[in-house]
Amino acid sequence: MKIDGQNIDISNREKVFFPDSGFTKGDVIDYYMSVADNILPHLKNHGISMQRFPDGLAGEGFYNKDAPDYFPDWLETIEFPKEDEGSFNAPVVQSKAALAYLVNQAVLTPHLYLSRIDDLQFPDRLVFDLDPPKDTKEFDAVRDAALDIRDILEELDLKGWIQTTGSMGFHIHVPILREFEFDEVRQFARDVAFFVTSKHEERYTIKQREEKRNGRIFIDYFRNSYGATSVAPYAVRARSGAPVAAPVDWTEVKEAATPRDWSIENMPNRMAQKEDPWADMARHARSIKKRRQKLTDMLDQK
Repeated sequence: MKIDGQNIDISNREKVFFPDSGFTKGDVIDYYMSVADNILPHLKNHGISMQRFPDGLAGEGFYNKDAPDYFPDWLETIEFPKEDEGSFNAPVVQSKAALAYLVNQAVLTPHLYLSRIDDLQFPDRLVFDLDPPKDTKEFDAVRDAALDIRDILEELDLKGWIQTTGSMGFHIHVPILREFEFDEVRQFARDVAFFVTSKHEERYTIKQREEKRNGRIFIDYFRNSYGATSVAPYAVRARSGAPVAAPVDWTEVKEAATPRDWSIENMPNRMAQKEDPWADMARHARSIKKRRQKLTDMLDQK
């Protein structure tokens, strides 16, 4: 297969990656190629962490931060310093060819670093991960949490962009100007999460330890840390049925979209009929400098 001038030798297309549904490695590659124009704007100029399943879901999966030596020279990488010492070379998906190559290497799910490769210390977005209690089958609560966070963001004149996770919850991405390093951005995200939970203490929590959540929705702001990642939009998830992380609009959330509504089977058809809800997200990056003071004032008034 020749893509973007690169010869990609696709191997084992018929290998079953999702035993329950029969989806093969070839199906996964075809899916990623069909949504490449949608996913690439989010992957470009960001390093990724690779979640790999060489034998599909029937085998063992693993996370791989460091691009192996056998990756081709044309596939861009970025040296990513570790917080303690040393570094690793994270892949950077700048093209459809790079995406196809990585999926052929059994990268089922790319996880996105939150800063761009030209300045790894300054994130260009902040993320809220809404995590319901395990084994929940009722999504109204996590939907309400997403809408409550959206309302606070709007009060701060910030815009949140939501995606289903393909698992149990939602992720909200907020594009921001690159003014602050991760610690300060995480503190801002923490204050937003705290404001929401303080209004609804019986429903939401920011406590990490599961035994302290008492059945409440966990609003996870800890992803806003150097070296942390968030699942890329349109990425395939390693769960039965091959669900995908699906960007949606807020109307769909209100109309009862659930975190596992879309898969590699129905997402291409959705994208053929609907504009990408995240298409212009980057244009809405805003400063949190002045909004930090407004948020502080809101917290003081509680």
